[in-house]
Amino acid sequence: MKLVIVTAVEEFEKDVIKLFKNANIESFSSSDIDGHKNGSSLVMTSNWFSTGKSGSESNLFFSFTDDERIDRLFHLIKEYNENVETNNPLKAVVLPIEKFI
Repeated sequence: MKLVIVTAVEEFEKDVIKLFKNANIESFSSSDIDGHKNGSSLVMTSNWFSTGKSGSESNLFFSFTDDERIDRLFHLIKEYNENVETNNPLKAVVLPIEKFI
């Protein structure tokens, strides 16, 4: 058993849910998060008095599942990222679980 974590901008929430279902991961959790990027873009530096939000609305999804489902999910995420035009692709990581109850 491993823990898979996926982050996405809020606009992709429904797509990520479909990807989890297509990978046969029926049990997962999600949470709203604020995504942040460090660095200065031309837009950020040219507006000294920016009143924009401090982060972008994002979602974090996670599930405890097996390697086969995680491999399928990663394949689907890779395909998804190749076919969507964005500066915010889906991100995913896998963490091993040493113990669980």
